[in-house]
This record gives sequence, structure tokens and C-alpha cells, in this order.
Amino acid sequence: MAAGKLTTHVLDTARGKPAAGVKITLYRVSGEGHAKVTETVTNEDGRTNAPMLAGAALTVGEYELVFCAGDYLRASGQAGDGVLFLDEIPIRFGVPDADAHYHVPLLISPFAYSTYRGS
Repeated sequence: MAAGKLTTHVLDTARGKPAAGVKITLYRVSGEGHAKVTETVTNEDGRTNAPMLAGAALTVGEYELVFCAGDYLRASGQAGDGVLFLDEIPIRFGVPDADAHYHVPLLISPFAYSTYRGS
């Protein structure tokens, strides 16, 4: 039985605190297609209340997390109603080992973002 899991969190580097209320959608990527797996919203700590995937649901393959950063930036007063430099932020990554823990965080500001494989 697979014991791996996929987790994420979002930090607002411009404000120096967790980003609460960010909608995140997870897709399974296959060839040219995307299949929606799950969707959630970050809590007050900028984290999801549960792993995005865990156990047998996490399988080897390609995935994409899409963070609705623009909605968060508008709600937090860091962006107006016009066209944003950053809106939806997709992060595509691979899962070569379904028994491992993959933590894919997002650090955002109105004009930059970064990610890494965390623990």
C-alpha cells in the first residue's frame, strides 16, 4: 500500500505571513490533457486542512497545482481590479515515487513567486 502524500502551503512574502483563502486546484497531467483531481482553499496558516493526495490516491506521474493568487492578492488589498501581473500560478511537477512525501509550497507577492520541494 502506498504511503506517500502531497501537501502544499502558501506564504505571502510581501506581507510576511501565511496566505489564507487561496484556492488551489490539483490536476493529473497526461499527454495534452488535464484531469481535475481535487480543489481546496488554504486555512489561516496558509496550509490545506488535509493533504491534496495521500496513500493509494497518490500515484507516479505528472501533476499540476494551480494557485488562484490573483483572487488572494485582490482580497488582501495588494492588487486592483485591472489586469494583474500574476493571476493563476500553475506549478507542474512529477511524482517518481508514490511512497514519498511531496511538499510543493508557493511563496507569492504581487510581482514574483517561487517554489521548491519541501519536506
